[in-house]
Parts: sequence; C-alpha cells; structure tokens
Amino acid sequence: MNITPEIRGKLENMEKRLAELERRMAAPDAARNNGFRDAAREYNRLAPPVSAFRELLDVERETCKCEELLRTETEEDVLRLCRDELKTLNAKREKKENLLAERLSDAVAPDVKSFIMEIRSGAGGSEAALFAGDLYRMYTRYAEKKGWRTENLSSHPTTLGGFKEVVFAVNGAGAYAALRYESGVHRVQRVPVTESGGRIHTSTVTVAALIEPDEIEVRLDPSDVRVDTFRSSSAGGQHVNKTDSAVRITHLPSGMVVECQDERSQHQNREKAFRLLRARLMEKLRAEQQEKLARERRSQVGSGDRSERIRTYNFPQGRVSDHRAGVTLYRLQELLDGGLDELLEPLRRALRAKEIEEKLADV
Repeated sequence: MNITPEIRGKLENMEKRLAELERRMAAPDAARNNGFRDAAREYNRLAPPVSAFRELLDVERETCKCEELLRTETEEDVLRLCRDELKTLNAKREKKENLLAERLSDAVAPDVKSFIMEIRSGAGGSEAALFAGDLYRMYTRYAEKKGWRTENLSSHPTTLGGFKEVVFAVNGAGAYAALRYESGVHRVQRVPVTESGGRIHTSTVTVAALIEPDEIEVRLDPSDVRVDTFRSSSAGGQHVNKTDSAVRITHLPSGMVVECQDERSQHQNREKAFRLLRARLMEKLRAEQQEKLARERRSQVGSGDRSERIRTYNFPQGRVSDHRAGVTLYRLQELLDGGLDELLEPLRRALRAKEIEEKLADV
C-alpha cells in the first residue's frame, strides 16, 4: 500500500483523535458518562491502525538515520554495515506498511455480524442456472472449511439441478471481510451438458453480498408492506405440502418483492422474508448514497455494481481470471470445491488500497 501524503495526514488526524479519546476515557467520571461506550468502541476501532502507523514511523526514522550515515560516513566497514541495515529496514518497512493496510482496512470496514449472499442466473438459460448451483456449492463449501455458519433463506431450483436464484445467510468471524468483494457478474465459459456439438457456451451469474441490518437500522412501516401467502412447490411444480406456508412480501414504496418457501412453517418463511427484505432495502439505500455522494469516485473496485463483469471461469482451460485484481489461476476445480483463499487474498490486497483511500476521505 502506498502511504500518500493525503493518507498520512488522515492517519495523523486519527492519532490525534485517539489521544483525545484516551483523555476522555481516563477522566474520573468517564465510566458514568453516557458516551463512554461509544468512545470505547471508537477507541478500539482506531487503536490498531494508529499503533501500526507509529511502528511504521519508527522504522522510517531509523531509515533516515541510516541514510544520513551513508551520505556522511567514509569508513568502508561502517558503510557496509549501513547498507546491510538499510536492506533490513526496507524489508521491515514493507511489512509494516502491509500491517497498516490490513488494520486500516479493518478499521474502515463495516462491523458486520451477519450478511446475505444472493446468487442469480443471468444470460445463458439452463446453463446459467447450473453454474449458479456451482457457485452456491463453492461458497458454502468454503464457509464450511472456515467454520462459518450458513443458513438457506430462499431458493428457486430448476429441474436440471441448478438455481434460478438462491439466497443464504453467512455468519462467522471474518466471513464478510473475505467475501465482500464477490458482488458482481461472474462469467462461465464451458461446453454445456446439453450441447451435442461440443461448442463452448458463455453464461453469466450475478452475485451480491448484502449486509444484514438490525431491525432498528431499517424500520418497516406496517402500512408499507403487503404480506401474501401461497402454497409452496418444488422445481417440478409438485406441492411440498398442502398448506399455504410460502410467504411473499411486497414493499409498496419501492415495489420490491421477496419470497420465501423453503420452510414448512409459514412463521419461519415470514421471518426469513423480512430479513431478506431489510437486507435488500439496506443495499438499495447504500447504493443510492454512494451514487449521490461519491459519483466521481465510483469505479468497479469497491462499487459492488452487479452490472460489472468481475470474474471469468473458463472450463476448457481450467482457468479462473479475476479482472479487477489481474489474478489468473489454473486451478478451477479446486476453487469450485471451496479452495478460495488463493484467489481471495490477492484480490483483497488489490482492492484494499482503493477502498481505504475512499473511506478515509471523510476522516
């Protein structure tokens, strides 16, 4: 990460803010103050990046001293020691910059307890639906390897085994940080099972990672919501049960509609439908604010715009290419089996610096 003068200035502001919070929290009556909890939360958010920034400054000061000796010293033995020390300091500086970038990224990222992933088939008909199923299995297997909990909220399976749409929640430490950049259009190139001529077919699937808000963050006026029930059915049209357990919720002001029918209980489907509606409304508000306040800064890197093609999965070559990070791996099957770390880590590094610059703009 390049520590530009602008970012350095923001970090200095954070350091001053941290010192102010320390003084407030050390006051004799601080614990009885209504704002103590908020101050402690902000302190815990700012302390890690400020600590890393101070460590980086220490290395920079040592580097300056070493460079000064190289300019003024004449003894060859001393010069040789200085050159060796400078190599060590440069390596140390790179590590400190990477540590600072990681802690800054955590500091500016939303505090997310749970989030929702939506996978929808796009262009390509049944082949797109099949690949939507492949991505669903990829993400849930990855979550299982990481020890995260997943919960299916809604799905519309197809007769061939794919999904028109599948929605599930992910809960676990570090889950959102790992998967937050998956939003966008995923393109697949392969020979469909139904293609007798062996021609490569191109299909698309959209993925969205939506922060799941608390009820208090997205308040729903009962008069703005219409709830309908209907009978659940499977992909082939056969009734799962004979009661109207499926739930359809329409948010009248926005026209947004969500359906849940995977559970046998109408109460459970209703609860999941409201969770999904809140998450989609939260995403809609976030997108509108981003459009209004940061139009000139918006780009494929951080926008999460679903119209952007972010990744291509080429089956004939066994290749996966992420177009944002410029990363290409020839381990397609391993990735689809949930081995995503090798792809996600360089992606996070590539997108992190841009995101930090945008988030620090308001510091």
